[in-house]
Amino acid sequence: MKFKVIHPFRDLQDKSKQFPDGKIYAIGDIYLSEDEERIKELSTKANKIGKPLIEPIKEEANIKI
Repeated sequence: MKFKVIHPFRDLQDKSKQFPDGKIYAIGDIYLSEDEERIKELSTKANKIGKPLIEPIKEEANIKI
């Protein structure tokens, strides 16, 4: 499932050479993860910021009439 960022944040669990202090996400960015626990943390108030940071992207059905 894909998620979109609804509040900017720095993902302290997503560090790399490019983002040594954690990847920065802006509103509208796509957040991809298979980690259900991390998704739950970021999509609820159970994170350091205290508000939902991501929400699921609703897939549109391709229905032709």
